[in-house]
Amino acid sequence: MNTSRLFLITGVSSGFGRAIATEAIRQGHTVVGTVRDEAGCQAFEAQHAERAHARRFDVTQVDGAAALVAEVERGIGAIDVLINNAGYGHEGVLEESPLDAMRRQFEVNVFGAVALARAVMPGMRTRRRGHIVNITSMGGYLTMPGIGYYCGSKFALEGLSGVMAQEMKPFGVAVTAVAPGSFRTDWAGRSMVRSTRTIADYDALFDPVREARQQKHGRQLGDPAKAAAAILELVGLQDPPAQLLLGSDALELVRRRLQDLQAGIAAHEALSRSTDFAEPAAP
Repeated sequence: MNTSRLFLITGVSSGFGRAIATEAIRQGHTVVGTVRDEAGCQAFEAQHAERAHARRFDVTQVDGAAALVAEVERGIGAIDVLINNAGYGHEGVLEESPLDAMRRQFEVNVFGAVALARAVMPGMRTRRRGHIVNITSMGGYLTMPGIGYYCGSKFALEGLSGVMAQEMKPFGVAVTAVAPGSFRTDWAGRSMVRSTRTIADYDALFDPVREARQQKHGRQLGDPAKAAAAILELVGLQDPPAQLLLGSDALELVRRRLQDLQAGIAAHEALSRSTDFAEPAAP
């Protein structure tokens, strides 16, 4: 039986996107990958003469998402798997980071992903099959100083993915939020946008965090090729999960965050319950 699928993957020029696309093609699937320039198109299509198809697309052009999906399905075939991978990190203390930087972060990491998810939903719902994978981050579970806009965008995408999963499940369509930890991609390198430091009061808090991130770059624990293999395994599951962490660091840090959350809930449970209407006394 032919188990080949058609993938639409955003941001295939580097990082997770390139690794996932490469693994999918290696396994015999067909991939439509989005890139932002002609050089990226040529580089991607050079991977395979028949199964690698590049499309120039900027995920912030949300009004073009439906047209992209329609063109792919008309010219190549029905999209079986959407992987919303395109994204970047913004680094900067909140007080020092302009709101325009936050808008841009959310346009790419949230609005772009949701627009493409909405564009594939009608076809997947009609066919009663499909899988939407939204690449989030362990930063969608826990917060870290200096990447507030990034964490905020990933928290938002985690929440939206959960709703998508509930709404699409009755139609046989799976939605998974995949949250990686630290991987050897260029996320913390040239891909990261950094706000200018201006307020000395934050030096003691933020400078060591920035320095540690830069020193760790290129030596992270996670292997993008293994992440790609895990994601291909994920989309092959009969009953895929709605959330998946990738990386031992993500497991450790998110578990610690959940333990802290549970402890905080227990410590202030009486205060939380104090806001309920008082039940009338039994006669």
